[in-house]
Amino acid sequence: MTTFEYKGYDAAGRAQDGLVEAADLKDARKRLAARGILPENLQAAGGTASRRAAKAPAFSAEIRTMFYRELAALLGSGVALVPALDVILQAPELDRARTRLAAVRDAVREGRSLSAAMVASSAQVTPFEQAVMEVGERTGGMNEALDRLAAFLEEQEKLREKLVTALLYPCIVVSLAVVIGGLVLVFMLPMVQRLFEETHMKLPMLTTVMLAGGRAFGVCLLLLAAGAAAGTAWLRRKLRADESLRIRVDRRLFSIPLAGGGWRDLTSLRFVRVLGLLLERGVGLIESVPMAGRASGSAWLADCARRETEAMGQGKPLVEVIRGIRPLHPSLAAWVQAGEAGGNLKGLLDNAAQRFQQSWDRLASRGMMLLEIGMTLVVGLFVTLIALAVLLPVLQMNKGIVP
Repeated sequence: MTTFEYKGYDAAGRAQDGLVEAADLKDARKRLAARGILPENLQAAGGTASRRAAKAPAFSAEIRTMFYRELAALLGSGVALVPALDVILQAPELDRARTRLAAVRDAVREGRSLSAAMVASSAQVTPFEQAVMEVGERTGGMNEALDRLAAFLEEQEKLREKLVTALLYPCIVVSLAVVIGGLVLVFMLPMVQRLFEETHMKLPMLTTVMLAGGRAFGVCLLLLAAGAAAGTAWLRRKLRADESLRIRVDRRLFSIPLAGGGWRDLTSLRFVRVLGLLLERGVGLIESVPMAGRASGSAWLADCARRETEAMGQGKPLVEVIRGIRPLHPSLAAWVQAGEAGGNLKGLLDNAAQRFQQSWDRLASRGMMLLEIGMTLVVGLFVTLIALAVLLPVLQMNKGIVP
């Protein structure tokens, strides 16, 4: 059976849309006709329309978190994967992603793994999520893997909401300042300029500079926006097609002040959590290390993990392998060495993950604070220059009028 998405009308002429399971397209039309629905658009849930929808932000991290949490609960209760997906499709809170999840269920029915089906359904499913689901499939603990994945995504979503909430007020202030400043530069200052030309008076230097700069700034802003959009689209295509470029770009990312440190903490956190989960489920190190590298979301780290794992097959100890993966946090090797010496590697990896989580949260909060301060200073300087550019001509005109 295949799930089809339809849009059409019932006998009363009311618009109808939804999903229907059928053997093929003809059978789907028959089933809809039996319900009294005339389909205007009917296609498989995993078809072209769904792939286009995968580019839209409908399958957000919040929706994926709810899906993982509910699927983990059902699997933990002993429900098989396909029946569990059937149940989840009826959940009202996941209604926005129902078409996408129906395509996932159909792919699982056809024999594909859940991780592969999720990645095929949406480009928003990250390599970390794919790797964690692969861990659950490999070890037979899918419910536990999905539960941990949901917890991690919830933590990231809370941090994202915190950042968005904290930056909301500065962004509103910046937007208002730019709009008001733009209106002053476009309408008020040219009027002042014409007035001074009629009275044969000379404009103050600051006002002249702001007038010229305002025109140039508008043109440059439009060119910059167009160039940024085109450059981003080109870079995304190149990154998808060229692995070596992905590695070079990712390597540069680690060297950016503050942002590089946060990226190191986040990738190390993902690496450690997946590695600990794999080792807990009894997966060997030669398989665990490269899988954890892919789960980090860093192309450079994944490449280093793959190369270092090849050396592990020749007898290289784990602590030296971790030390050789340069993108990882330098302290991780010490945690691994202490865990191996004490026979509690899994426990030490959990402690290291908690430390990296705390470090990532601190860096994110610090970066948010610096960004907020920077935005406030820029807005203050911009407003001051605009105010001076308007007031100086008025003061100069007053001096010319008063005897």
